[in-house]
Amino acid sequence: MLPLEGIRVVEVAQNLAGPMAAEILAHMGADVIKVERPEGDDARKWGPPFWKGVSPGFLAVNANKRGISLDLKDPKAVAWLLDFLGTADVLVQNLRPGSLEEMGLGPDTLLARHPRLIYCSVWAFGRSGPLKMKPGFEPMVQAFSGLMMMNGDEGGPPTRIGTSILDYGTGMWTAMGALAGLVQRQRTGRGYRASGEVPERHRTGSQRVVPFQGFETKTGTMIVAAGNDRLFAKLAAVVGHPEWAKDERFVTNAARVANKPALLELLETIFLTRTKGEWIDLLEAGGVPCGPIHTLPEAVTQPQAQALGIIQRLPGDDYDVVSLPLSFDGQRPPIRRAPPRIGEHDAEIK
Repeated sequence: MLPLEGIRVVEVAQNLAGPMAAEILAHMGADVIKVERPEGDDARKWGPPFWKGVSPGFLAVNANKRGISLDLKDPKAVAWLLDFLGTADVLVQNLRPGSLEEMGLGPDTLLARHPRLIYCSVWAFGRSGPLKMKPGFEPMVQAFSGLMMMNGDEGGPPTRIGTSILDYGTGMWTAMGALAGLVQRQRTGRGYRASGEVPERHRTGSQRVVPFQGFETKTGTMIVAAGNDRLFAKLAAVVGHPEWAKDERFVTNAARVANKPALLELLETIFLTRTKGEWIDLLEAGGVPCGPIHTLPEAVTQPQAQALGIIQRLPGDDYDVVSLPLSFDGQRPPIRRAPPRIGEHDAEIK
């Protein structure tokens, strides 16, 4: 018998981090039910390559699950899901921040109705701070956190780590948060909210999703992450070429991958016409995920990092460290002790 047999997990998630968290629980024996909109998880289309019409990236994080299709724009489907969650132990979701609240499926509503539910939200920038409502993809968070600036050749441009290391790491932390929630529920009888906080070399880009990388502007590099066809249509409109969304070369992600050099050449020329700040303002107003590439010192001093409380000072010291990337009931566990000195607690324990 696997350790999580008898536990039901409902996954309302797509792309990588949320589905990976749910897959970890599925591998441990949980009954994971993946909820997809009728057209499916965007990650299904992340390619080429494809295996029987599905992206290997999707196949990698969605094993051992059952799947259902729901149109959550339909009030009847939302009402069904609200009732069905009464049969679940854990909810894993990584939809756009605020979207489940708009549907009436936010944590306050669900925990009032289903008090034993463990509600796990996976967001790019956490649940508090000035960027809490900002959507995000792997390259954006690698850039924002300073990780991209630490990678690459000396004197060369910032370079993305090839694999989606932040998405995978976030998936693992979210699964750990869910497991901690299940243990806590055994003690208290109540659930809670847990929040998880991101081949050929492609520098800041991706070989399976286009455009999904850094671009030079008049004043420096920014990241643009048009991770699906809807976001690409928004990007095309912002840069003054709405017709690209219907151009057979660019109409689907697979087409954009096949025609990547041509598309990147067009975008690179356009992005050099304005400053980084001007483009980020325009892209954000148009609903396109984007952001600056930070150095590590810039990243840790950002208002978002301060608001999240992710940087904490060691007790009794003036040294700052990165805290746990999880929050429980909206509170990040504090660092309670500095690392021990050799033999510091011998008398206490021996």
